[in-house]
Amino acid sequence: MDLFEYQAEENKRSSSPLAARMRPKSLEEFYGQEHIVGKDKLLYRAIKADKLSSLIFYGPPGVGKTTLASIIAENTKSVFVKINATTAGKKEIVEAVENAVTTLGGYGKRTILFIDEIHRFNKAQQDTLLPYVEDGTIIIIGATTENPYFEVNNALISRSLIFELKPLSNEDIKQVLNRALTDKERGYGNFKIKIDQNALDFISDVSSGDSRVALNALELAFLTTEPSDDGYIHIDLSVASECIQKRVLNYDADGDNHYDTISAFIKSMRGSDPDAAVYYLAKMLYSGEDPKFIARRMIICASEDVGNADPVALMVATSAMEAVTYIGLPECRINMAQAAAYIACAPKSNAVVCAIDEAMKDVGSVRTSGVPNHLRDRHYSGAVKMGHGEGYKYAHDYKNNYVKQQYLPDELVGKKYYRPTDNGKEADIKRWLKFLKEEEDA
Repeated sequence: MDLFEYQAEENKRSSSPLAARMRPKSLEEFYGQEHIVGKDKLLYRAIKADKLSSLIFYGPPGVGKTTLASIIAENTKSVFVKINATTAGKKEIVEAVENAVTTLGGYGKRTILFIDEIHRFNKAQQDTLLPYVEDGTIIIIGATTENPYFEVNNALISRSLIFELKPLSNEDIKQVLNRALTDKERGYGNFKIKIDQNALDFISDVSSGDSRVALNALELAFLTTEPSDDGYIHIDLSVASECIQKRVLNYDADGDNHYDTISAFIKSMRGSDPDAAVYYLAKMLYSGEDPKFIARRMIICASEDVGNADPVALMVATSAMEAVTYIGLPECRINMAQAAAYIACAPKSNAVVCAIDEAMKDVGSVRTSGVPNHLRDRHYSGAVKMGHGEGYKYAHDYKNNYVKQQYLPDELVGKKYYRPTDNGKEADIKRWLKFLKEEEDA
């Protein structure tokens, strides 16, 4: 590197965002993720000993996936190559593999190939790597915000250790911020800065475990705040709140948080917890989830988990969908909250689910002779001549609008699909069916 290249690198480093400059260079500078990089943990020992197998780091943004890969690059004696799956294609993969083969053969060194956003690679691109991972030519380190069990090939998963990184705690974020404030080489240690404790607490809390967001907020506060008469840049709660005006949520409409949150929403309604149901509804709306998607799930829940224990729940959920269509956000959040709370508070029964699932199973597995003759349609030409509808008893001609006759196909006579529970309105249905049976037997 000549003088001009060195100066260019120095200029680039000094002008980089604070979050980039403060990226930890060693495990000692790395905060959080004690469950995988604590001193007695497997990954810590493997990095220190430079004895790595293929790894996949999985977790939300700003928790240290790329940083861990960079620390490994600093500690390994292997050749370290980095590509990003959002821009790289098969050409870059083949080139990296060919260089790895040459390096292993010529110098006896293996190559660590770090693939950022590995879930962006399609199946064919991932398959290209398999033979070289298998024979040890390369070690893969993949980083992804998506669940690798959904997005990465099973063959690659089986050859890798999966480490899930969690959002950083508030205390972890505070340590990151304090290091940035005191570091004289990469941070603001050479500047006169005072940050109020409540401002530090606010940034740590509202960044939601994302160190990059927290450092960006600190940098914005530093760059936009004029020094006071005492020569210090004062960062108080007002300044901090201006730099992060809205809590950052780790929520991807196509990722884990999407599925986990809607799952928690449904389970909260099923579990009769209106507070949790409204909370998860608010989280989804806050994060920009499609309200129609949420409303559809409420309609399903109204039948799947409430059913005839409270038939009104289906009407409420369907009305909420209409409100979403006709009114839209932000007002329809109220209609949706009403529906979510109603479904959560309603008595529960999944009897209709059991009924339809069991009936569907029999339709697919039991061969029948078809619809009983007396139930067949007799309103078209020739039906009467074939005897269709003959012997049918019109229920409204009898007491209680009920008359005993066969409705199921011959092969399923006596089969019970719908078994009402003792919950809510379904208890009345159960009593009514019992009453009809007793009248029938009298």
